[in-house]
Amino acid sequence: MSDFRLRVFQAVAQHLSFTKAAQGLFITQPAVTKHIRELERQYGQRLLERRGNRVGLTEAGRLLLAHAEAVAHSHQQLEDHLHALRDPEEAAGRLRLGASTTLAQYVLPGLLPGFQARHPKVQLTLLSANSEHIAEALLRGELDLGFVEGRSKSRDLHYELLLTDELVAVRGATAGDLPRRPLSLAEALAAPLVLRERGSGTLEVLEFALRTLRIKLSSLPVAFYFDNTEAIKAYLEAAPGALGFVSRRALTRELAGGLLEIVPVAGLHLARQFEAVWVQGQPLPRPAQRFLTYAHQQFKDGLP
Repeated sequence: MSDFRLRVFQAVAQHLSFTKAAQGLFITQPAVTKHIRELERQYGQRLLERRGNRVGLTEAGRLLLAHAEAVAHSHQQLEDHLHALRDPEEAAGRLRLGASTTLAQYVLPGLLPGFQARHPKVQLTLLSANSEHIAEALLRGELDLGFVEGRSKSRDLHYELLLTDELVAVRGATAGDLPRRPLSLAEALAAPLVLRERGSGTLEVLEFALRTLRIKLSSLPVAFYFDNTEAIKAYLEAAPGALGFVSRRALTRELAGGLLEIVPVAGLHLARQFEAVWVQGQPLPRPAQRFLTYAHQQFKDGLP
């Protein structure tokens, strides 16, 4: 069995905050301090050091964190195997999913209720972050299965096609029912641009397409970088003349409500892939296997 004090230490190391660790574990801050001091007495080493208002890990703390993560992973594997022995047909245990923000906002939520109904014994969590951060979390052992977009690949991760997608140029809806005139590439890129942040798969796909056309992103009039698509859409509604690039899947409500409109851009096609991803050479836990199978089946049937 894992030591609860290690869980406390992991929480502090993750948040670099005693307060946030206490909140996440539903215990008091003095209890967090007590558990950390007990670990430090046990090992005869300082594990944490204060830097002003922040907390940092000592060398001993970094070593213990790696051990604590390995213990937690081993304990979860044991639970999964025991559940599988008790009921080979039923998935049970913890499933830590991570998804890039587009997938987390517009694709995966439609899958989760059906999966929960089929597998009520699986404890689901979903981390939403950009593709770069999801890959890093997988490699740190913080996630069981990820879903990402973009073109970058890590040799330490295994990628499997899940779904195709397309980025489109979008702006605030213009008045009248006249057909929208396609923009030339030069016209589109002269508009104030509203883009996703560095590390996002969305920006990476756009930047790669521009690079093949020998256009540098740094040369373009970028008005704002946002860390989520909802912020981009809200900005475009309030900024006439600005242009953004987002997933077609993210625009259903805005297009139907006449708030935004897709603008064809001549010579710019932004196809991309959504992919499932996990650590190379590491078998997926049973709940992750079941979720991946379920997702493939839903998309095969045209859902969500």
